[in-house]
Amino acid sequence: MADSTSADNAKQSLIEKIRELAWLCSETEEFTLASGRKSRHFFDMKPVMMDPECAHFLGVLIHDKLTELGDIDSVGGLELGAVPLTGIAIAKAGQGSTLRGFIIRKEPKGRGGRKTGNPPGIEGSTLKSGDRCIILEDVTTTGGSALKAVERLIDIGCNVVGCITILDRQEGGMEAFSAAGIPLYPLSTLADIEG
Repeated sequence: MADSTSADNAKQSLIEKIRELAWLCSETEEFTLASGRKSRHFFDMKPVMMDPECAHFLGVLIHDKLTELGDIDSVGGLELGAVPLTGIAIAKAGQGSTLRGFIIRKEPKGRGGRKTGNPPGIEGSTLKSGDRCIILEDVTTTGGSALKAVERLIDIGCNVVGCITILDRQEGGMEAFSAAGIPLYPLSTLADIEG
C-alpha cells in the first residue's frame, strides 16, 4: 500500500474491500434503504471509510478524479456519509493544497458558520460565490439527498462541478444527476460489486 498505488489498483482493491466490509445481499430478505426503497442489497460504507487501507484507496481515487476535473476549490457534502470522505480528500490533497472542506447538516443548527460566514447548516471552511465545488457521498441510490446539498451550494453562488460517490447502486441516481446537469462520478457500482 505505497503512495504509488495506481487508480486502477485502488479501484479493484476498494471493490474487494466493499464486498468484505460493507455489502449484505439476501435472496429472501429486503432491506429498507434511507430513500425508503426496498432492496436485496444493503451497503454500510462506514466500515469502509474508517478502515485505513480503504481510506488510502478512497484518497487515491478521489484525488485522481479531482486532478482530472482541475481547479476544484472545495469538497464536502451531507452529514454523516460525507464527513469522513471530506477528511480523506483534504488529507490526500496534502500540505500546501488550497482545497477546502465543508459539511452540510441535514438540519441546520443555529451556531454554525459564525466565523466562516457560511449560512446556517454549512460548516467547515468558508465557501465563496463562484467556488468550484464537488459533492462527496458514500452511497447513491436515487440521488435525492446529494441533490439537496447541490441546491444549498447553488443558492449561495457555488458552481457544483459534480458528485463523487463511493458506490452508485444503479437505481436512478445517475439519471437524477444527469437531469440536474451535474455529473455523477461513481468510484464503484453495484455491477462491480456483484461482478
